[in-house]
Amino acid sequence: MDSSSLKLYGIYAPEWEVQTDHSENEEKPEMKSNRVGVDIAKSIFHVYAVDRHERPQLQTKLKRRDWLDTLCAQLAPDADVGMEACASAHHWGRELQRRGFRVKLIAAQFVKPYVKSNKNDRVDAEAICEAMSRPGMRFVSVKTVMQQDIQAMHRIRSELVGQRTAKANQIRGLVGEYGIVAPIGIHQLRRALPCWLEDAENGLSDLFRGLLADLREDLQRLDERIAKLDASIAQSIDGDPFAQRLLALRGVGPLTASALVGALGDGASFPKGRDFAASLGLTPRQQSTGGRDRLLGISKRGDPYLRKLLVHGARAVLRHAKGRDDALSQWANALSSRKHANVVTVALANKTARVAWALAAGGTAYDPALVAASPV
Repeated sequence: MDSSSLKLYGIYAPEWEVQTDHSENEEKPEMKSNRVGVDIAKSIFHVYAVDRHERPQLQTKLKRRDWLDTLCAQLAPDADVGMEACASAHHWGRELQRRGFRVKLIAAQFVKPYVKSNKNDRVDAEAICEAMSRPGMRFVSVKTVMQQDIQAMHRIRSELVGQRTAKANQIRGLVGEYGIVAPIGIHQLRRALPCWLEDAENGLSDLFRGLLADLREDLQRLDERIAKLDASIAQSIDGDPFAQRLLALRGVGPLTASALVGALGDGASFPKGRDFAASLGLTPRQQSTGGRDRLLGISKRGDPYLRKLLVHGARAVLRHAKGRDDALSQWANALSSRKHANVVTVALANKTARVAWALAAGGTAYDPALVAASPV
């Protein structure tokens, strides 16, 4: 049975296929792919490529150790390579950019609508190739090694803070079983621990005192690791001009400035400040129909960690805004007189995110007069 008959019965499924319009007697020219979708994984990479006429050129799977060299041999010099923005995507994106190709990273939720029928790695590669061709598609910029280093520090610190909170709650729950009520606040808990261990009349057994001493040491080790990361984060922005400009913003400290540097880079990833604020979930959701616009609460999409830092910084600014006569405080106080405190907090966080983008994209210094005059 020939290949045409196999195709007729639906049992012809080659690993890859090159399609041309040349007859067998003509010399077939070397064909290069202009757009490639790659579904990356740990060991096996699925590839789907088309030429400039949207004709499929390559559909195969490659092993990790040689996939890059094999793929680059099939690409045109100005080819576009698309991948989902997932683990190791930024690494492979930098490798492809180093070889002169254009890299387009796409969020997974934007690829999903282009998946045909059942989902598998081969279909995902085809969907990526299709999604990256859409003129209105949004792409994720490839991060530099420095940006990934900064984000790694913040992720580790955030995880350690969560572990410290869990450890403190564990201590509170355990001592509560012995009739001891822990004070509110982790600072108060640190001061109370040695008193509990030294008090011989509080009803704690010798066995539990030993366990409580170990828990106290765990809490101290977590504090030390967090303090060490705080010092590393502060040191990482000492020689960064953009980070130093960010420190001039109200409600932005070394932690927030460092996180903004890791997320923004040079600001080219976002066309305008509103897009950056939307990527953090600081813009309203919409439920509009019939020509009527209905704005809801903030979307809370995107990076929750950076959004949390900006919101906490905005709360600190609003707490000290009363009685101050600078332009930003007057703007915040005027908005507070007619809006809920949480609305004003998010509005100020939104404004801070937009100003941060403006400083990154324009390379300018912070101007308090301009930030007070700009719309929310």
